[in-house]
Amino acid sequence: MRCSAHTTDPAAEAEELKWMLEQGDSVNLYMFHGGTSFGWMNGANIDGGRYEPDVTSYDYDVPVSESGELKPKFFLFRDVIGRVTGVTPPAPPAPLPVRTLDSIQFSRSASIWLNLPKATESGKILSMEDVGQSYGYILYRTTIANAQSGELRIDELHSYAQIYLDGVIAGTLDRHLNQSSLPIHVTHDNTRLDILVENTGRVNFSRQLPHERAGITHQVTLADAPLTGWQIYPLPMQNVTSIAYQSRQCTGACFYQAAFQVDEPADTFIDTRSLGKGEIFVNGKPLGRFWNIGPQGTLYLPGPWLKKGQNEIVVFDLNGQANPTLPFLAHAVLEKAGK
Repeated sequence: MRCSAHTTDPAAEAEELKWMLEQGDSVNLYMFHGGTSFGWMNGANIDGGRYEPDVTSYDYDVPVSESGELKPKFFLFRDVIGRVTGVTPPAPPAPLPVRTLDSIQFSRSASIWLNLPKATESGKILSMEDVGQSYGYILYRTTIANAQSGELRIDELHSYAQIYLDGVIAGTLDRHLNQSSLPIHVTHDNTRLDILVENTGRVNFSRQLPHERAGITHQVTLADAPLTGWQIYPLPMQNVTSIAYQSRQCTGACFYQAAFQVDEPADTFIDTRSLGKGEIFVNGKPLGRFWNIGPQGTLYLPGPWLKKGQNEIVVFDLNGQANPTLPFLAHAVLEKAGK
């Protein structure tokens, strides 16, 4: 995922604010308080035809962070407003409590391939909306009848796909990189083709709006011949409580589940830099997305999402590693993920 993780010079912005106030201008600070696109609520930009999905954090290097922290920019702006207007602003509130929890070691996991829902049978490709789905993932499965080599082409991929042949990953395609085709080598007849697609966020403005269906929105071809006879598995991931977890190790597209104790709920940040690409759920609610390409390296976990005593966390990782460990931090990492 990409984001507006830009930063600006607080002192320079404070000088600009001072100048505008001295001219008697009306000033609107956008944004003043950062936000969080929890779950799958992030949108996407489109710049010169290039699709750019937003990350979960909507912090925007603002005076008041997404977690309510007062940043240096806040105090510079406050000082400028007081000096120019002659009115002393109210005293700032006390900082919200933030804490670091013990790292979580996951020992229970489940493969997505063993937790598929009932499939929709269709001769042609259907989008997420066609099967009554809005967010999450969708799996397209068919059989390639004959051994062959050629370009697998996905027409109008929205937005990110992993391609598997008989359960072995053959490659990925990413709308952001304008990727739509992958050379594949099918070694034997009746090979199972799986295309696991993530909706990484719809473009939420401009003339692109009417075209923002998710999943695969047109067709799939191999060596220019359309593939048909699809089994389509909706994976909206609205409810992760029915996953059949096991103690054995799981790698690849996997769920990881653990319980953790909280003696006093408070804001914290989950450090996701050791994970691959996916989502995190806390006490059954989707918290947000992660991807180790950056720029975001933490997910803000508000204190009200936690409860005193036992809590549950579920990680879904497309590129999962066996028995992952998940640390917590007392601050956000938004600029770079570390891989």
